[in-house]
Amino acid sequence: MTASSHPTRSRAHSFNAAAAQYAANRPSYPPALLDTVETLAGRPLGGARVADVGAGTGIATALLHARGARVVAVEPGAGMAAQLRRALPEVPLVRGDGNHLPLATASLDLITYAQSWHWTDQARSVPEALRVLRPGGALALWWNTSAVEVPWIEAQARRMERHFGVDGVVPTNGDGTRTALADPTGSLDFTHRRIRWSRRVPVDLHLANIGSHSMFLVHGEENAAAFLAEERRHLLAAFPDGTVEETYDVELLVATSP
Repeated sequence: MTASSHPTRSRAHSFNAAAAQYAANRPSYPPALLDTVETLAGRPLGGARVADVGAGTGIATALLHARGARVVAVEPGAGMAAQLRRALPEVPLVRGDGNHLPLATASLDLITYAQSWHWTDQARSVPEALRVLRPGGALALWWNTSAVEVPWIEAQARRMERHFGVDGVVPTNGDGTRTALADPTGSLDFTHRRIRWSRRVPVDLHLANIGSHSMFLVHGEENAAAFLAEERRHLLAAFPDGTVEETYDVELLVATSP
């Protein structure tokens, strides 16, 4: 199934109705991630011409901008784009997606996809990335993935699978899935890095975070609310002080344009 198929489109578009929730509760990324992007791309972000594609509400866009990148946000969804404009009025924003980038040929030093590459059709998005990158420019893809070897995180993911009747909530980090997804065309040679980080948040913020994921959004408000109410009980048993330590592995892939 490609990213252009109907079920995937439905999940991708589901975020627009929950853009404010997404912006308020989704985790950001650690400074070590952008340090590593700079190392693998072979240049600093300061002054670099960057497009953040599938920018969503601007979580990664804001970090790139703060590093001094000359960043443009590319986002297809109306709700997400409106949230980004409110948060980052100084950052240029264009409506579009990775399959048809509204950007000039050989115009960029770096293209970033934060949590968004899997929504593209890689048979289209890889050639588009190569078109708009200058020679020697870099394509950086990354995902915040839950550290499933942490017992409470794995237990929560299993409860999600049972409740929603879906498989694959518990991924095997580092199993090559991300690399295989990155470029099925074989045009690019990606370097992989994994960056562990964590944040401590109130139980209700954690629940709002997971509730902003597409699996919850497409299964209906009542179904999602039933899971979240029961999950709150499990979390307070594991974290009696009401503070959850979310642990993530950022899976990063960077390739350089020929």
